[in-house]
Amino acid sequence: MGAAGAAALLVAGLAVPAYAAQEAAAVPTIVLSAGHLTGAVDAIGDPKIAVDLAQDGTPAAFLKVEVVSSSNPAVARPDDVTLRRTGHGGGRELTVHPRGRGYTDLTLRVTGRGGRTATATLSYAASARVGTGVLGTRYLTGSSDSSAAVDVGGGYVLVADDETNVLRLYDRSRSGAPVKTWDLGAELGAKKEVDIEAAARVGDTVYWTGSLGNNKDGKYKADRNTVFTTRLTGTGAGTEVVLGSAYKGLREDLIAWDTANGNRYGFAAGTAAGRIPKSIDGFNVEGLEFAPGSTTTAYLGFRAPLAPAVPGGKALIVPVTNIDQVVAGAAKPVFGAAIELDLGGLAIRDIRKNAADQYLILAGSWAADDNSDPYALYQWDGIPGHAPIKRADLPTTDPGGWEAVVAVPDLRVPGARVQLITDSGSADLYGDGTEAKDLTFPEWKKSRSAWFTLGPIRGGHR
Repeated sequence: MGAAGAAALLVAGLAVPAYAAQEAAAVPTIVLSAGHLTGAVDAIGDPKIAVDLAQDGTPAAFLKVEVVSSSNPAVARPDDVTLRRTGHGGGRELTVHPRGRGYTDLTLRVTGRGGRTATATLSYAASARVGTGVLGTRYLTGSSDSSAAVDVGGGYVLVADDETNVLRLYDRSRSGAPVKTWDLGAELGAKKEVDIEAAARVGDTVYWTGSLGNNKDGKYKADRNTVFTTRLTGTGAGTEVVLGSAYKGLREDLIAWDTANGNRYGFAAGTAAGRIPKSIDGFNVEGLEFAPGSTTTAYLGFRAPLAPAVPGGKALIVPVTNIDQVVAGAAKPVFGAAIELDLGGLAIRDIRKNAADQYLILAGSWAADDNSDPYALYQWDGIPGHAPIKRADLPTTDPGGWEAVVAVPDLRVPGARVQLITDSGSADLYGDGTEAKDLTFPEWKKSRSAWFTLGPIRGGHR
């Protein structure tokens, strides 16, 4: 055998068989930034998740990832999923474009060098297509029970919900999870939810109030009597929240004030044991805003009772003229004369003003937690004795009840638009009979925000 033949045999003996190369390659990894995701049929800008891929010895950009199966193709098929490359590191961004309402498990597979593979499962839930305002609709995930909102500038909004004591910071223009959260329960000394229902901002201070009423079973829960402040620093995505002071006696003060004035509004009866707060003669605060030109007089807007407590009754506002001193613990509350507003038999679900003291009142039923009764927007100038003007009837064809006004535009401008947020906690979002507040995974809980154009002003006080 010549030298060339010997060399050939040596090379052949050192060559690595294909199966050996496959065994030598490391198993790739696939990591999802969240194991659960929600979306909506025909939604614009649904939430996304990140997909991180890796394999020792192989750049992530060379790894192949695909959706290989769906447990419920009626909700989403593999080809309804978009995987877009992000940056230069080989990561992917995953978006689902659902075709139907319900749940499905989507299986992703990464294939790397040597044909090695790994899989991951994304549990996905899709809600139905909204019937109105698709282009302006966004979904705030992580909570379904949004109840109060404060504009913090830079396109961001601070949102409270009435099932936890957590404040969440969202990008107003995007669907998705909060960028920051603050759980204030421990600092407030709250054992249960405060039932935050309303907020009002003065400078860098935000006043928040619980409903002050009984719970849904008519039981007294002390934590719901909390009124507290937070201090804001920064703006937009850089916003930070620090707890200020709290006061827990306003419910009793209101009852004493009403009793001293002949029980005109029935506060004592509305807060009695066994009384449901969301009844026409109940007791439930859902609006908070400051009087025109004031940083100390706060308007408490009532969802219940109506005044009088009969169908077609007026919406009730009780001014607290020294709310700053009350919450600071420096004085007992001083109440002004009650204000009764004709909102067509509806109650106050939120009240918000802008720097020009132009008010928008979000009006809705004293009873409904959903879209089963009418909702409307009324403009008001904040002056007692002046009548509010209806600017819009709100759609009630989609899940969730309208609950919060983010910010008030210049109401003198034709075609002014306002962003509202729903409380969707009682909604069956995914068609299985489960209320959103009871969903197992927070990623599947969501409230809906939408933009509405206000109608022209016709008569009344501006």
